[in-house]
Amino acid sequence: MNPVTFSLIIMTMMLGTLLVMTSSHWFLVWVGFEMNMLAIIPLLTKQHNPRSTEAATKYFLTQATASMLLMMAATINLLYTGHWSILKMNNSMASITMTMALAMKLGLSPFHFWVPEVTQGTPLSSGLILLTWQKLAPLSILYMISPLMNPDLLMFMALLSVAIGGWGGLNQTQLRKIMAYSSIAHMGWMMSILTYNPTMMLLNLYIYIPMTITTFLLLMTNSSTTMNSLSHMWNKLPLITMIIFITMLSLGGLPPLTGFLPKWLIIQEMTKNNNIIMTTIITLLSLLNLYFYTRITYSTSLTMFPTTNNTKIIWQFKSPKQMTSLPAMIIISTLILPMSPMMLILE
Repeated sequence: MNPVTFSLIIMTMMLGTLLVMTSSHWFLVWVGFEMNMLAIIPLLTKQHNPRSTEAATKYFLTQATASMLLMMAATINLLYTGHWSILKMNNSMASITMTMALAMKLGLSPFHFWVPEVTQGTPLSSGLILLTWQKLAPLSILYMISPLMNPDLLMFMALLSVAIGGWGGLNQTQLRKIMAYSSIAHMGWMMSILTYNPTMMLLNLYIYIPMTITTFLLLMTNSSTTMNSLSHMWNKLPLITMIIFITMLSLGGLPPLTGFLPKWLIIQEMTKNNNIIMTTIITLLSLLNLYFYTRITYSTSLTMFPTTNNTKIIWQFKSPKQMTSLPAMIIISTLILPMSPMMLILE
């Protein structure tokens, strides 16, 4: 892609997200979402093949439907209240429609079907943007209108998302689909705490994004997209392969890694609010995520393919892609748990 065109697309995508995050008018929010959606379509089709075209079409149709629902909710609220302000949504029908629209944009269950398919059909770099940057705009709106939303609907979608995110990844061998189902599960955890403590939802987001970026950057060092290709990395990049496994276990929430911190704090906060049944269920369902990450670690490290002596020393001669930010991202993604008391004070 032409560097000028690529820069223009990235700037438009970032501007759309920033417009959503800073606006207090529903029409400007809708314009920001549309700018963001139309800018990312060329990034999804960087590799010109039918699979990426299919993924971009699915993404466009889903996001266009969500934008239509968002504008319908804003119009209903306008007819009911007479204004376009984000922070004054008093109509229950408008609130439920807006929740469905934002859930569709985020990929929350039961509107999650597009996330694995679109992520699988795009390059790793586009999948990285899809599962990180594209979450910021809808989550910022959810954060602002969280007191006006139906808590029962949010809890239902959160429970369903954690369940689907765990069950969906169990049988997968494609790493991009596994990351997509992991994203669905993490969005479920964020929605579960949104009605009680929106700030903790932001903390979960701040930790989820570095972990996902680190995992994708590590996969991009060797263009690994399947468990089979990940198992062959032992001969080329043994240290990177080991770090991938540790980061994935952190994504699954295994203590004492960073990914355990948001789950621990969310469980603590929900228990304080006497929501023990929901807390128990999503904690048990999160074990499914940890299981399929552990399965990746097991199947790619303890069951290595037979190799000849010549291929075992490939790593000495291969020059991997240079990523200067990777060491810092790895530390943030795995070793931040001791800083949890400071985070609680800041909160």
